[in-house]
Amino acid sequence: MKQRRIPAAFMRGGTSNAIVFKQEDLPDRALWDDLFLAAMGTPDLNGRQLNGMGGGISSLSKVCIVGAPSRPDADIDYTFAQIGVQKATVGYGANCGNMSAAMGPFAIDEGIIKAEGADAMVRIHNTNTKKIIHAHFPMDEGYAAVDGDYELRGVAGTGAPVRLEFRDPGGAGTGKLLPSGQVLDQLDVPGLGRIEVSMVDAGNPVVFVEAATLGVEGTELPADIDADAALMAKLDLIRRHAAVRMGLAETPETASAVVPFVGFIAPAKDSLTISGDRLTADQGDLTARILSSGNTHRALPLTCSICTTVASRIEGTLVHRHARPTGNPKDDLNILQPSGIITVASNVFMKGNEWFAEYGATYRTQRRLFDGFVYVPASRVPALTSDGKVAA
Repeated sequence: MKQRRIPAAFMRGGTSNAIVFKQEDLPDRALWDDLFLAAMGTPDLNGRQLNGMGGGISSLSKVCIVGAPSRPDADIDYTFAQIGVQKATVGYGANCGNMSAAMGPFAIDEGIIKAEGADAMVRIHNTNTKKIIHAHFPMDEGYAAVDGDYELRGVAGTGAPVRLEFRDPGGAGTGKLLPSGQVLDQLDVPGLGRIEVSMVDAGNPVVFVEAATLGVEGTELPADIDADAALMAKLDLIRRHAAVRMGLAETPETASAVVPFVGFIAPAKDSLTISGDRLTADQGDLTARILSSGNTHRALPLTCSICTTVASRIEGTLVHRHARPTGNPKDDLNILQPSGIITVASNVFMKGNEWFAEYGATYRTQRRLFDGFVYVPASRVPALTSDGKVAA
């Protein structure tokens, strides 16, 4: 059987790459999973995805879908799919904040929405979390600007900045900023005993644990963390038990591979980045590592950076315990992470008797890498016709 082709673009958003589709070019939703797996080259027991567009790690195995808005306060709908690498999994339970940076530029460059003047603002409805994101970015001759002097750690070169404001990010995955209702929880994890955690859901749900609880410094590099089978097993156990407490799963065994994310934190410490640069404790306010889908992120995911910053402003959480104190909760939080320093801001305060996050904001860059068609073997999605539509 011949291959099938679907119009698509391949884009970088922040520190992630993804295939980006217009929803109008896709077949029925029932075929999305098979199509995305085939396009990405999943499953691949070798973990390389050489037979598709994936890059062998979670941040390079992603799909985004852009379509007409389904609510009046948005200009576009954006759906995110996290594709497994070794296993044939497709997750829609979370957003990718990094790829969110590319959605507004994609919509304008594709003519889905119009923009005039030197700057644009696109209101993005992320269908995974039911949250609104405001993307602000410069224009260049009618298209989203690419060239600029903003340097994003983890990405070579510089680019035009995209300011992303995650409006009311609390409860993106669970419906509550504090899913358990507590700033601090104790999880009884078989084989590990009672583990102290903070579970926060802002942008995406994350369970935070102290690095010292795991017997690590917090400054370990992703490759070393991934290679430590015992540490990875501990983190996955904690993550799965947190999923139950957060209402995301009935049992630890049925927990999603994607959410919640799990992170370990420590005070700001001297450390090395994945490029070998040295960071000093006085450059940052907190040290953090984040894992999802069985991988340690080389750069903190944007939504998890938002969540970390929001958690740092909620008194009593583990993140607040280790973050450098500030007299102004709106101050930037500089997070020491594997690719360098990421700076994030938020506004978090008590609203009545509950904590409320008004926004989380940070900057990213983006670039279209190529566009045309994605080809998939017809045998992987037999219901597709030669034009990428559904067979009668």
